[in-house]
Amino acid sequence: MRKFILFFLCSTTIFAQKPTESQIKLWQNQANKVTITRDKWGIAHVEGNTDADAVFGFLYAQCEDDFPRVEMNYIEKLGRLSEINGENNLYNDLQIRLLINEAEAKAEYKTAEPWLKKLLNAYADGINYYLYKHPQVKPVLLQKFEPWFPLLWTDGSIGAISTADLELEELQRFYGNSKKVSYQKPIFEDFQQTGSNGFAIAPKLSASGNALLYINPHTSFYYRPEIHIKSNEGLNAYGAVTWGQFFIYQGFNQYCGWMHTSSNADVADTYFEKIIDRNNKKYYEYEGTLKPLIIKPIEIKYVENGSLKSKIFQTYHTHHGPIMAEREGKWLSLKSYNRSKKSLVESYIRTKAKGLNNYKIAMNLNANTSNNTVFADYQGNIAYWHGNYMPKRDATLNWSNAQDGSKKSTEYRGLHQLSEIVSVTNPTNGWIQNCNSTPYTVSGEFSPSKTNYPSYMAPDGENFRGVNATRLLKNASQIDLEKLIALGFDNYLAAFEVLIPPFVEKGKEISDAEVNEALKVLQNWDFRVNKESIAATLAIEWAQRLNPAIRKVYTDIGESDQVETTRYFINNASIGELLPPFKEVLEKLRKNYGTWKVTWGELNRFQRLNGNIANEFDDNAQSMAVGRASALWGCLPSFNSKYFNDSKKRYGFNGNSFICAVEFGKKVKAKSLLAGGVNGSPSSVYFSNQSEMYVEGQFKDVLFYQEDIEKNMVRKYKVGD
Repeated sequence: MRKFILFFLCSTTIFAQKPTESQIKLWQNQANKVTITRDKWGIAHVEGNTDADAVFGFLYAQCEDDFPRVEMNYIEKLGRLSEINGENNLYNDLQIRLLINEAEAKAEYKTAEPWLKKLLNAYADGINYYLYKHPQVKPVLLQKFEPWFPLLWTDGSIGAISTADLELEELQRFYGNSKKVSYQKPIFEDFQQTGSNGFAIAPKLSASGNALLYINPHTSFYYRPEIHIKSNEGLNAYGAVTWGQFFIYQGFNQYCGWMHTSSNADVADTYFEKIIDRNNKKYYEYEGTLKPLIIKPIEIKYVENGSLKSKIFQTYHTHHGPIMAEREGKWLSLKSYNRSKKSLVESYIRTKAKGLNNYKIAMNLNANTSNNTVFADYQGNIAYWHGNYMPKRDATLNWSNAQDGSKKSTEYRGLHQLSEIVSVTNPTNGWIQNCNSTPYTVSGEFSPSKTNYPSYMAPDGENFRGVNATRLLKNASQIDLEKLIALGFDNYLAAFEVLIPPFVEKGKEISDAEVNEALKVLQNWDFRVNKESIAATLAIEWAQRLNPAIRKVYTDIGESDQVETTRYFINNASIGELLPPFKEVLEKLRKNYGTWKVTWGELNRFQRLNGNIANEFDDNAQSMAVGRASALWGCLPSFNSKYFNDSKKRYGFNGNSFICAVEFGKKVKAKSLLAGGVNGSPSSVYFSNQSEMYVEGQFKDVLFYQEDIEKNMVRKYKVGD
């Protein structure tokens, strides 16, 4: 099969259209206006005359570091994964095609403002010039990048597709030929906690009298590289970019910084549609009248045995959006806002903001569907907004459930303005934290009041990272960059102060000597995770086997949050529920290591073997011990690890990726750290040059100013040299 696919892919490369001489000349002229400086960490500092020149070099530099990830992000957003992976991805592609309208993106490109069109052209030209200059690089699928591609994916988030609570399996059941089975909304799911942390510190709590910002996204490793982009038109942004996008997603400029955490604010909704068959045509009922159901054929190509085939889906739509599923015999449509030019504009112009008031100009576009924002600036302001795009709705309805699509009363009533969104600016206590938790605890007693907002605006509950962050920040003072980093790397696992004492108490009557000895280890534990901790191994391995209820972090309206659910579970669980999974842990550790007394560092490892997008790990290859744990248990410096293909060790794949602490004064000071390194090729010295630092939590100085960049320069070149 692999040989056939390789032949298919090579065939598309052979017949790819070559750039014209005029195109090449235009690329070369623009390349001469851009300089890339690589510092000792491999970080690209890209400088152009105009913003468009800088974007041209920005994308070129990203391709130098990891073209496969740039390409794969757009293969996914184009809904074309099946062309390289086969039928297994048909419904992933169908979901994308239903929710991201390619025709709309193309139309928006044509009517884009001149400044935006220049950036979009520069994006495509930068990638296409890279491919022209590197004929040895063979794209998997995309031989040419189009300037409208960024209008498919406009906010930068790792989870930029909002589907309410609709599952991909439901889409497959509806549009596939699989047997229709009744749907039951899962009570609990086996959540793997991802997310992010953001802290903002006001001048009253800082050692220097300047505001500080802690930027800590938790994503798949190597998903967001570290990079610097600047121009003579005022652009000067540093931070994390999502591969293939032309704006800094989480970072800072000389005036302010922005950290995005994932939000559970309700930005997409489902509707039960009343479908009527009449005269061999389908209609849906709305306010007592019948409207024709819109039918749109969607063709998806897929590779099979080395050849390209296609499948055409007849898809259905109402004015709410596409039909995505069937529940209880009723068709469900989805109303969502998964891409827009306005969202892309907001994502870009905020990177040039000159402080709080200027940043609000971007925020007032109300076009960001997936992000909370933690903010700080050089004037000492700190702020937080819970989401940004927020439709107005009937607040008496539970919007975590599907609504009656036949009633006008369930329609959106415009958008909430920025002043109406859950937010806080310059709280009296001088700190803000958000760890994908409720906005009603972001600043302790000075947080926004839940009673002032409709429930759909922030159904998010508390989680154990939020508990730990609040505990740390309410006692903090004289914070500098080092102290801020120490706060962000606090290793206390707040979930286990809830789980362990009741378990130990309920296990007192157990007559098993081995179990008693292991419980004694837990009883004496301080709930901190480190490489040497045996208790952390026992606790984490045991907790992963408990009721999935305690792993559900994102909550809907009216649901108990993770902290409440965990307390309820452990207080009501019998020793008969708690002991068997604990014995399983002891048995597995004995089987793999000869003893259950295994330190967390021996089990929990960081390993980067190759640049493949799919994770690959090997127990027999070199790896490093890591003394951090999943954010799920309250660990602020998240390190999500698991077993891969019957491995004996757990390997990290998600969590702390790009981390940065910033101080805003007359000059910006910052320290950062990146998982592994900035380059995706194992042959590069920048593939794993930050790995040991990452494991130990040792930050590097950010090189933001030209004199510092020049002092630490390894290579300076024009684009294409």
